[in-house]
Amino acid sequence: TPALIAPQKADGNLGGFLDILPQILGRHFRKRQLSLQIRGLQKDLKNRMQNDTKKREEEASQGHKEGKVLRKLLSFRRSVIPPSSVAVKIPPKKLASPNERRKAVIDAFSHAWKGYRAFAWGHDELKPLSESFNEVFGFGGLGLTLIDALDTMWIMGLQNEFEEAKKWVLEELHFDKNVEVNLFEITIRILGGLLSTYHLSGDSLFLEKAKDLGHRLMPAFRTPSKIPYSHVNIGTGVTDPHELFSPVAAVTSIQLEFRELSRLTGDETFQEAVREVMKHIHSLPGKNDGLVPMHVNTRSGFFTLVNAFTLGANTDSYYECLLKQWIQGGKKESQLLEDYIEAIEGVKKHLLRQSRVRNLTFVGELVGGRFEAKMDHYVCFLPGTLALGVHHGLTNDHMELAKALMETCYQMYHQFKSGLSPENVYFHINPRVIRKDMRVRPQDNFNVLRPETVESLFYLYRFTGDKKYQDWGWEILQCFNKYSRIPSGGYDFLSLDKYVFNTEAHPLPIWTSA
Repeated sequence: TPALIAPQKADGNLGGFLDILPQILGRHFRKRQLSLQIRGLQKDLKNRMQNDTKKREEEASQGHKEGKVLRKLLSFRRSVIPPSSVAVKIPPKKLASPNERRKAVIDAFSHAWKGYRAFAWGHDELKPLSESFNEVFGFGGLGLTLIDALDTMWIMGLQNEFEEAKKWVLEELHFDKNVEVNLFEITIRILGGLLSTYHLSGDSLFLEKAKDLGHRLMPAFRTPSKIPYSHVNIGTGVTDPHELFSPVAAVTSIQLEFRELSRLTGDETFQEAVREVMKHIHSLPGKNDGLVPMHVNTRSGFFTLVNAFTLGANTDSYYECLLKQWIQGGKKESQLLEDYIEAIEGVKKHLLRQSRVRNLTFVGELVGGRFEAKMDHYVCFLPGTLALGVHHGLTNDHMELAKALMETCYQMYHQFKSGLSPENVYFHINPRVIRKDMRVRPQDNFNVLRPETVESLFYLYRFTGDKKYQDWGWEILQCFNKYSRIPSGGYDFLSLDKYVFNTEAHPLPIWTSA
């Protein structure tokens, strides 16, 4: 069990976040042997963390007062607030042969795809209850679901469905539309989906579409700080200069796609833009032992909301993509590895705790200098990321932490009657008579089919061979089918030594030369 260290007080500067609260709530939201390199980094980080802690203790003064307001903001980080839950029954646990499980996964995809094809073809999203559609990217949409699913259909061997979708891309997908898009969402889903499908199928159609889209997104990076705006019009190139704040995760999780686009096209413009972002974030003050605040000012380039640290919404994929960029680039960019290792040490120091009943290891939040025993479902990306790092040469203590957190993420499903995880949970950590590890607030008592837990189960099973992770995933799939499936609506051949998945699970190749 990892040693748990009491949190230090966080920086006390709110960074003027009261002024930007309406805007935030209004948006949708050197080469060495690896082991020697890591040991050297850990020694440097230990010294740096000691100095940083002393500095923070001298500067922090307003944490408790500001924490009340920060908690209010954190409570609004929701994309969906569903109607009240209905009563549910405990689903039966049914084991199945691996072949039957593969078929069930393909069937689940095919069922959803048929609903999309029937009621939302060419549009962004299916609205299954009303048998209609929703446009995420403005009037007419961009076929978001269709493009997001292309590589999945290819991997599953659904060739007829793939060819039909490819025909739509060829004839109907055009980016010369007067629509404002979210840079993060369109990059990880559409740009990432096109690049991944190009690599899997070898069809240049998808690369040409990706190149066109990439050029249309570049105006978002034209800011005084080089931190991109969150939104850009892909038809006109217009951005909103009054959009001053971007989520840290949103500007640091798009690097895999733009880097790969440069590698494929020979145009360094894409890679240089996202590289500047990472260099800037690396050098910024305001971190807490590698942990980053939630937002960054596109004009000044400084962090805002600097008294809240979480691995949940607005920061989660920053940590994930540090490691994945390092892997993608052939493990040659030591700055990325340094930032990743420092951040994991920061998690251990400030955010890691255990519940009272089953001693479940979880990752909480630091708000206004106070620890909150709250864990978002988003945080369940971390077990898989830790395991991926160990597979690529990082120290085995990361795998032990990955296993402990994977157990917790599974229990976030297993301990609830529906077998589905709430949006977030609060863990019991105080010494009092209790029977449960976690509780859920009424406003968090919903599930929106988030992928973090099942993706982490995929990594843990791949790297350990322990069938329990496969069984847990099967159990969760059964519960999704039981409670989330309505009438309207993988195969193991991708090597994790050759591919790295972006934050939307689109596989991109690891570079073998640079």
